[in-house]
Amino acid sequence: MVVAGREQPRPATFHAEPTSAFYAAIDSRQNDASPLTLQEVFTPATKTLGKLSLTATRQYTDCDEALWGVTTTGCTQALQATYQGGSMAGQFVIFNLADGRAADALVAALRKDGFVRQDVAFEAAGSRAQARAMGHYVTVSWVGATAPAEDQATTSVQDQVTALVALDGLGRVVQGRIVAAT
Repeated sequence: MVVAGREQPRPATFHAEPTSAFYAAIDSRQNDASPLTLQEVFTPATKTLGKLSLTATRQYTDCDEALWGVTTTGCTQALQATYQGGSMAGQFVIFNLADGRAADALVAALRKDGFVRQDVAFEAAGSRAQARAMGHYVTVSWVGATAPAEDQATTSVQDQVTALVALDGLGRVVQGRIVAAT
């Protein structure tokens, strides 16, 4: 949970991936100039992801507002969604950076220097997250149990992995951008 006056929470388990040649067509925002929209990323089909339901979306024009301990250079927008369902909650954020180098730098910084701000209540202890650089985009998916650690017997690792995979699927929007750029 987010608690004022405490150190900002980080996921207990974190996986990070740099961009790859697969995303070469959108390695630069110059090749993919149209900004993302909330409707493009969070479609009616993504209102429910497995056991999770969309609770809110938010758009930032200052990407640093979605982060703590890290700053982004050349980031023009960040789109965020929060989800809740059963004993799980999570959030997804996609950042629109200048190029693949900036995306890789953000992913590297998320590993050690800071993280996204937690905007939905779940226990960070035991939570799981992953960040992916995909061309000039970075996606961050983060899930955790909503019950305190001592009451998490009903929330398995498999439940968290399943929820994380579902949230990470929101990053498929980038594939459409690859097709449009080629």
